[in-house]
Amino acid sequence: MTTSGIDRVNGHQDIRPELPARTMELLRERNDDLRDRAVSNADAVRRQRALGKRTARERLDMLLDKGSFTEVELYRRHQAHGLKVSEHRPHTDGVVAGSGTIDGRRVFVYAQDFTIFGGSLGQAHAAKIHKVMDMALDTGSPIIALNDSGGARIQEGVMALDGYGGIFRRQVAASGIIPQIAVVLGPSAGGAAYSPALADFTFMVRGTAQMYLTGPDVVQAVSGEKVTHDELGGASVHGELSGVASFVHDDEESCLEDVRHLVSMLPSNNLEPPPAYEPVGAVDDVRPEFASIVPVEPNKPYDMRAVIGELVDDGEFLEVHEGWARNVVVAFGRVDGAVVGLVGNQPLVFAGVLDIEASQKAARFVRFCDAFGIPLVSLVDVPGFLPGTAQEHAGVIRHGAKLLYAYCEASVPRIQVIVRKAYGGAYIVMDSRSIGTDLSLAWPTNEIAVMGAEGAVNVIFRKELAAAADPDALRAELLAEYSEQLVHPYYAAERGLVDDVIDPSHTRSAVARGLAMLRDKRRPTPPRKHGNVPL
Repeated sequence: MTTSGIDRVNGHQDIRPELPARTMELLRERNDDLRDRAVSNADAVRRQRALGKRTARERLDMLLDKGSFTEVELYRRHQAHGLKVSEHRPHTDGVVAGSGTIDGRRVFVYAQDFTIFGGSLGQAHAAKIHKVMDMALDTGSPIIALNDSGGARIQEGVMALDGYGGIFRRQVAASGIIPQIAVVLGPSAGGAAYSPALADFTFMVRGTAQMYLTGPDVVQAVSGEKVTHDELGGASVHGELSGVASFVHDDEESCLEDVRHLVSMLPSNNLEPPPAYEPVGAVDDVRPEFASIVPVEPNKPYDMRAVIGELVDDGEFLEVHEGWARNVVVAFGRVDGAVVGLVGNQPLVFAGVLDIEASQKAARFVRFCDAFGIPLVSLVDVPGFLPGTAQEHAGVIRHGAKLLYAYCEASVPRIQVIVRKAYGGAYIVMDSRSIGTDLSLAWPTNEIAVMGAEGAVNVIFRKELAAAADPDALRAELLAEYSEQLVHPYYAAERGLVDDVIDPSHTRSAVARGLAMLRDKRRPTPPRKHGNVPL
């Protein structure tokens, strides 16, 4: 047996097996073995798949261009002690972080790994997220978070909470500078729920994703209400009731594909223009279908999404918050190759009135588009704000003011198309000329007024109608007079509040020409720290 040396302290020979010589081949083998153990745990992966979920790395493979992912801090491990946590110190610490590309464009990503500590966030876990968030902001690249976490790691106490604070602070610092996308693919509980809430867009998958601040057990203990995880904070809840989820999908594959689609519509940062395609001749496009979609009768419903489909290239658009506040539609699309943000009242739902939720939904979308230089096209067919004590007591004035503020603040190119009716304060709020739209176009069916003819006549001529021998005949006469004087299509145009009354079939070409005209619009903002949005 060979020996490796003398124990000089005790004065006798130390007999030990000689270690293999250090060679590059051996070092590579050890590194590969360590890497393999860091990225895979067969039992944990089986448990993850039994829950109907993909692993963190499988998700990244679906999201990013093939072979583009570069991982950082693969070997990171927590340094915590006590409460048995020091007995288990896996590499990655439950989050896979790095950068890759989507359609060749750089993005930064992190994917929480539920197979390690349930994806819970500790100090090392948070530090990796902080790192990629800082790199995303420094390089002007979107950040995408794949959330699948049980929340703060209890064993690490306040250091876990401090880690969340660092994430939130960075999200706020990056807001309006780089796009932030959260994808919830499992639990996102407690403080973890605030990160998706601060993102620009949040995706959720039905059946596996949940978000809530306090879980079902706490809810039952405090209120006595028994509720399941999905009933409390599932994808349908946040996609249809709370409005926290921007997009809801049935499976991870379609969800991540839609994330890629969204990224293709967004600029990398606020200093770059949105990605544009070659023009497709929209400036000369005639679409007679517009006239058949929208009824002439002001109270007859139709689907505003059909109007959007005729307006945008190839009929393709990406609707945001499809299931929430459905009386307004917000979407991204392209007109002659250029990305636009579309806001339209939806006559199919509550006749397209504005209410609290619709105002919030549209205001947030308008502010995002303005922050990232995306032109706005507003399709108006609105009878007013939803009346009633429930709305007034819940603060419809304050929430409606959010949309008003968002449009007034927006400095991107803005085009208003009055498709049919536009009454009262809702007309003003829907990007009217008086609050700064650059170009106002109207169809011959437009009715811009304080209120509809029927309501106006009943208010103005209440006494005359009450005293008339034939109230119905007098009402019909007064309705015709009111409409002829105040509600005809050219009343607003004659006073400079509408730029042109266009044939509906020319809507796409008129909008395309308007966007081309406004492409180089620049409007400096006044020197101030920030405005005070009526939150």
